[in-house]
Amino acid sequence: MRDCLNHRAGFDRVLMTVAATFLTVSASSALAQDHARSSAAELAIEAAIPRPEPANVPPPTASDIKLDSTATVQDSAKEPTKEPMKAEAAPAPDKVETKPSDVATTPAAEAPKSETAKIEPAKSEPAKSEPAKADTATATPAAPAAPAAAPAAEPVKAASNVPAADQPVADKLKDIIGAKTSRHFDRKNERAAIEKFYGARDFAPVWTQAGSLTAAAKGVIARLKDAASDGLNPADYPVPDFAAATTPDALADAELKLTASMFDYARQAQSGRMHWSQVSGDILYPEHPVDPNEVLAKVTTAADASAALDSYNPPQKLYKELKAKLAELRGLGSGPVIEIADGPALKYTPAGKKQAEIVVEDPRVPQLRAKLGLAENASDTRYDATVAEAVRKFQSGAEMKVTGILDDKTVKAINTPKRDKQIDTVLVNMERWRWLPRDLGVPSLGDAYVILNIPDYTLKVMQRGQQVWTTRVVTGKPGTHATPLLTETMKYITVNPTWNVPPSIVYNEYLPALQQDPTVLQRMGLRLEQNRDGSVHISQPPGEANALGRIRFNFPNKFLVYQHDTPDKNLFAKEDRAFSHGCMRVQNPDQYASVLLNIAMPNEKYTPERVRSMYGKSEIDLKFPTPIPVNITYQTAFVDDAGKLQIRKDVYGRDATMINILKNGRGKDLENVVAHSQPSYSRPATTLPSGVAIANNGGGFGSSGPNFFERLFGAPALAPPPAPVGRRPQQQRVFTR
Repeated sequence: MRDCLNHRAGFDRVLMTVAATFLTVSASSALAQDHARSSAAELAIEAAIPRPEPANVPPPTASDIKLDSTATVQDSAKEPTKEPMKAEAAPAPDKVETKPSDVATTPAAEAPKSETAKIEPAKSEPAKSEPAKADTATATPAAPAAPAAAPAAEPVKAASNVPAADQPVADKLKDIIGAKTSRHFDRKNERAAIEKFYGARDFAPVWTQAGSLTAAAKGVIARLKDAASDGLNPADYPVPDFAAATTPDALADAELKLTASMFDYARQAQSGRMHWSQVSGDILYPEHPVDPNEVLAKVTTAADASAALDSYNPPQKLYKELKAKLAELRGLGSGPVIEIADGPALKYTPAGKKQAEIVVEDPRVPQLRAKLGLAENASDTRYDATVAEAVRKFQSGAEMKVTGILDDKTVKAINTPKRDKQIDTVLVNMERWRWLPRDLGVPSLGDAYVILNIPDYTLKVMQRGQQVWTTRVVTGKPGTHATPLLTETMKYITVNPTWNVPPSIVYNEYLPALQQDPTVLQRMGLRLEQNRDGSVHISQPPGEANALGRIRFNFPNKFLVYQHDTPDKNLFAKEDRAFSHGCMRVQNPDQYASVLLNIAMPNEKYTPERVRSMYGKSEIDLKFPTPIPVNITYQTAFVDDAGKLQIRKDVYGRDATMINILKNGRGKDLENVVAHSQPSYSRPATTLPSGVAIANNGGGFGSSGPNFFERLFGAPALAPPPAPVGRRPQQQRVFTR
């Protein structure tokens, strides 16, 4: 039996030798024909194919025996050093049925115990023919390398994660974005964001899957359809009809249309439907445009896409309160309608020198208190000072004669409010909130900031979301002296300031007055200097009679306005207080200064008394280590602490202008910047009448002297007014948000 087995084993070896010889001859022929193909690239492919480790070889099977010839043929090989090249150049799998797994088992079949000792040393003896056997066994996988190279070009397509059902839409999106993007997106940054976003996802649609809307799409559509609740126009954000989109072309088109509407909503929710320069040249807020890349990433990955898109609306409490009042005005609110009955006129008379206070009682007063939002003493029937003041404010907001008397005309106005007009007023106020910075304060100071409301003539200091202090203010006259709307940072306070008279006042008011009376400036305590170039500068030294009072609050800006004290305290008692040339007069400046200084420098423990102790004849600058933001706003509609909607008179006509623009607008063109002429602070040469006292008698600065901005805010010589934060240089006339 043993002899039979030995003869059979010998016969098998003969067959293997014959087969291996045939393989060698075939490989040599192929090498002769395609020797040029044995390139570095092919060698790299060979190197990339893992060589099987003997320790990892699985047990042989019957099907493996037929390939053992590749392991034994090397005994008769004439040129063992060329065998790797031959094996690499044999690309014909139909002639040699080799697989990586088959080759891996080859050494195992040729590993009888009697030959194990021969194979192992061969690995360290390159001079023998056995090493060629080992090399060939591991190089043989190069045979399928050529066929594997063809699928190697496929990974770009194979790596796509686009589901088969969405691939046709993805192909259409790729075509549209590559060739017709401008049809949907007219802003360069939005086109770039689209190309990047969809390209990164192999142009797979994000709003549909297999033709059905995704949760993100449903959230975005819900937000766009509810745009009116945020004072926006849903018609500006059309929602495509996905139900009617039954073809890849239609689905791809709907995909991009919804993305475009989402961009428009996010952009206008954050920055407004109109740029502030469309309204007036005396408005300057920092730009805060949205990043389309961020919008795509945020909305498409959010758990609630509707909330993510809604987050581009202003986050401030006052904005959200206006939004709630807008819903009420549109009939979406709850609560009974309160009607004030007709009756005699009600008048409150304060106590005077010769008469006592007169307070009348009337059963209608509780309804009046509820109507005007007076929660305190709600059931009180007395028409007292509080109720009379609320009536005065209502009359002012309704553009009626402000008397504080509840007469028939006032009752009618209270009972039948001009709801449409109120809605328009709320809408434009919500729009103006979009112009303001998202963060009104500075985080390092507890989010502290100053906010001044021009139509309400009030100033508030806020910190940590709470009102720290408030006071009355006097603002600019309507027209050319209107107080500008802006956001800047207060950098320091000046105690005992010098008043450097603005050029507009010098040339439009004081110089004409000198023609009538050459001594008028002397009597006012003003100092006139004439420079060598003939220009004139007028100033008032520090003192009790100084037009700026005792303190000036400096937040350098291109409009050259600031907040300050005033010797004319009587104006703060008036209901309407638009009397200045544009600057803002503060009723209690010593308290205001101590509040700001304690926020900026809490360890210094400033008090109003300490501030007043600095009053004198010399200027003292108190600089803030961290500047405090100042926001000058125009809120004709706001919700007070009692939850009542307050309407104020449109003193500068900003509401009327904005309502007209929105109702007769030009779509997205309203987002473009309108260039306005910039304020000029030149000082032309002038001839002074005889008898005018000139302080320097022509020895002042020439044309290269400090300009008015430098005199006012102490800027270094020849330095231009600093550009407001986030604002492009003014020489750029038009840009698109």
